[in-house]
Amino acid sequence: MFVNIVGLRSFYASPLGQSVQTAIATALHPSTRSARHECVMGFGYAVPYLDPFYTQAERCFAFMPAQQGASLWPNADHVATALVAENALPLPEASIDRIILVHGLEQMEDAEESLRELWRVLTPEGRINIVVANRRGLWARAEFTPFGHGEPYSHGQLQHLLQKTGFTFGPVREALHFLPRKNGRMNAVSHLYEKTAQRLFPYFGGVLVVEAQKKLYKRLTVARRAPKRVLVPGLRPQPSVRRVPHGVTEG
Repeated sequence: MFVNIVGLRSFYASPLGQSVQTAIATALHPSTRSARHECVMGFGYAVPYLDPFYTQAERCFAFMPAQQGASLWPNADHVATALVAENALPLPEASIDRIILVHGLEQMEDAEESLRELWRVLTPEGRINIVVANRRGLWARAEFTPFGHGEPYSHGQLQHLLQKTGFTFGPVREALHFLPRKNGRMNAVSHLYEKTAQRLFPYFGGVLVVEAQKKLYKRLTVARRAPKRVLVPGLRPQPSVRRVPHGVTEG
């Protein structure tokens, strides 16, 4: 089931959505400091997290997959969003320095094909920041949130997918350690609980936040082989040699 633009906007306008946005933005914050002079693209529904990149980056815009729908961002006077096909981006190769992928990987029809397309548009050594529902977390089961739809990932599954599509697997952070509840009072203290739960339950956050890097060349480990012995028959056919009698010259 795809999460559409109406449901996403409604969720982030709610008190629970505001708490989610704060927690995930905190996990993404280290990447915003290195985004200066970069060309940054959001993909999926990344607009709640693009404002810090928009102020730091040289250029920042958002692509939204066709099955999800698009919304205006940052405002009606300066629209920097477009509706696209996730496996055929209207961009030349090596044109983007950083991709922020949120509410995207879980919903992809063919994650491997779509990640290869994102790899194509990244510059050499370009980076992708992925926020994806954690298979071991409670948020992947909360269907009243966007994280309860689509395909969640474990650490191992995400690492395998990224390495298979040409990325190096970088550091992983986890966010959303507070419980996915509609209770407004719980949301008010979620930022306090988040810090405590990160120390007590570091592997059970609701989402995984990973930064991966595009690699063009990788060292391949080649097993050293012993010289191959070739067995030659002792009696093998020899080419015939025509013998010419001594003193006779062939004409």
